[in-house]
Amino acid sequence: MPPVYRLALPALCLSLILPCAFSVQAADPAPAATEKPTEDKPAERQPLLERSQEEATALERIVPTQEQQQLQTGSDSFLALWKPANTSEPKGAVIIIPGAGETADWPQAISPLRHKLPDADWGSLSLTLPDLQSDAAQARAVEAAPAPVKTDPASKDASTAAPIEQVAGGEGEVSDRPTVDTVEEKAKADAERIFARIDAAIAFAEQQSARSVVLLGHGTGAYWAARYLSEKQPAQIEKFVMVAAQTPVGAKPELAELTPTLKLATADIFYKDKPLARAAALERLQASKRLKASRFSQIPLKALPGNSAAEQEQLFRRVRGWLSPQPAAD
Repeated sequence: MPPVYRLALPALCLSLILPCAFSVQAADPAPAATEKPTEDKPAERQPLLERSQEEATALERIVPTQEQQQLQTGSDSFLALWKPANTSEPKGAVIIIPGAGETADWPQAISPLRHKLPDADWGSLSLTLPDLQSDAAQARAVEAAPAPVKTDPASKDASTAAPIEQVAGGEGEVSDRPTVDTVEEKAKADAERIFARIDAAIAFAEQQSARSVVLLGHGTGAYWAARYLSEKQPAQIEKFVMVAAQTPVGAKPELAELTPTLKLATADIFYKDKPLARAAALERLQASKRLKASRFSQIPLKALPGNSAAEQEQLFRRVRGWLSPQPAAD
């Protein structure tokens, strides 16, 4: 073979091999691309428990098991604390509704009453209320800042920029405020959840053959109990006790509008040395006086700072005396 062809042969072979090698390398990434969809997806985060659920779980570790009751409302369950009356002939059951931020064994009013009432021949059932969605912080819409408007420095009329700034400012103010519909819908949902729990509590009391069922609300719990009684008017409830009653912020109607609509015996226990509580109690009393045959009564108490035990004993005695009045001595 001539020398020229011997030199050209290797070059010809190399030119045939290189395109094949490049085509194989280019085809390699394809399998990797098909493997990506088969990778494991990150695990979804479990929804956070409500504050009331966390506190109820903590109570389950310290409250005697025989006092714990898991009551059912549809697909939801909640903790209630039950203590039967310490007698063979109980007078009935008192359903205790705590206020905002309080548990079923809250040290002020709730726990002392639920422990002491059984010795007064009354069973006690203390509830756990759900977190109020209407009290949750409203999300604020975050908007991008408007692009700066370029104006001619030589021009004294920059009025074209003003409408853009005003519109942007107006939209920001609107986005910071929750709509009325949203607040009202959340408040309605809160009431439905609370009413369902009171319904479950009444059903439980009836299962215990309670001759009489009483609702007792503390703080904002008194408001929700009054609203429940006003809207549903259950025949099973014979008496209602409000202790240091408060209307939740922004709740409608006000407590003073609800109490005159109640058709059952109602005791309004308040602390007279607290100006705001005294003024609110006076408003409720005046509203009740405008109705004929009102069964509304008030019991003023005096706060005992620094002596919590005596203050709680005073409250219990007033509640017991109103629930089971003693016959007058001859």
